[in-house]
Amino acid sequence: MADKRDYYEVLGVSKDADDAALKKAYRVLAKKYHPDTNPGDKEAEAKFKEASEAYAILSDPQKRQQYDQFGHAAFENGGNGGYSGGFDFEDMGDIFGDIFGDLFGGGRRRNNNGPQKGANVHTSVRISFEEAVFGCDKELDLNLKDPCPTCKGSGAKPGTEPVSCGKCGGTGQVTYTQQSLFGMVRNVATCPDCQGKGKIVKEKCTECYGSGYISKRRKIQVSIPAGISDGQSIRLRDKGEPGKNGGGRGDLLVEVNVSSSKEFQRQDTTIFSTVPISFADAALGATIRIKTVDGEVEYDIKPGTQTDTKVRLKGKGVPSLRNSQIRGDHYVTLVVSVPTKLNEEQKEALIAFDTAMHDGVHREDKKKKKGLFK
Repeated sequence: MADKRDYYEVLGVSKDADDAALKKAYRVLAKKYHPDTNPGDKEAEAKFKEASEAYAILSDPQKRQQYDQFGHAAFENGGNGGYSGGFDFEDMGDIFGDIFGDLFGGGRRRNNNGPQKGANVHTSVRISFEEAVFGCDKELDLNLKDPCPTCKGSGAKPGTEPVSCGKCGGTGQVTYTQQSLFGMVRNVATCPDCQGKGKIVKEKCTECYGSGYISKRRKIQVSIPAGISDGQSIRLRDKGEPGKNGGGRGDLLVEVNVSSSKEFQRQDTTIFSTVPISFADAALGATIRIKTVDGEVEYDIKPGTQTDTKVRLKGKGVPSLRNSQIRGDHYVTLVVSVPTKLNEEQKEALIAFDTAMHDGVHREDKKKKKGLFK
């Protein structure tokens, strides 16, 4: 057995892994490589047997102790505790019952012939920045399935009926046994003849060609709540595909894509924007108008306002998705605009202003220095 891989390596666990970690690792591998999910795949079958053997040894405290001490040699030639392929079938029933529902007779069988809910339908809708802030209603134009009105969803030609599948006896499932490391194992699989429906349509409906459904354009209204974010989805119950065997319709999942704004940026319920102000307004102070999602508001800036000064407009942000009565804030960054084109008169005035400012600074400096030597 020198060519065998280490059992811990096979399961992908450390040597100090507990029972729960072993079972979890084996559950993943068994689901991935089981013959039911890989019919005819010899490589997958070999990996399934390898993982099953590794779990059979490591899940048994006595055999695990022997393996940790002697490796694979512990089970060669009927050695100490020789591995006989024994297994805890109750444990296997728990593992495979969860994965396949009915291996070893230990799991609950899925009734493919019973009522089944229809598949969910996924679509998307694009809205503006402002529509995301305040909410809106949109109309979706979708191509959805409906039961065929001619055959009433049976798929059979009018005047005929589907017949019970002879292979599965109308259950939609077939049972078979196969040899494994642990002896004969009973498996349950979807019937290949009727695909789990339990019935076979011999004379197909000419309207739906035996599918039982027809596609139809439908207009569906969706209400998008205020405060929704880009990428979030809205679920419309029972607006998806029709169910089978009397099952209800699936749901419609609408992903909302929010367009960006030229004026605003958003983070959760907070809005950010930048507003330019003139050099004169920044120096002297002024009343300016700031654009918000609610419209323009007036704001008084103080004399001597510096560039990158931040202003908070309370309650002018995005409503909370959970409570539309609660809104975030809007933060505005004031940026002082520096003129790029000046005429001669403006240049002279600016130079005179700058000179006066510097003279004032020099006079102050002289006063301070004079005070030091008194």
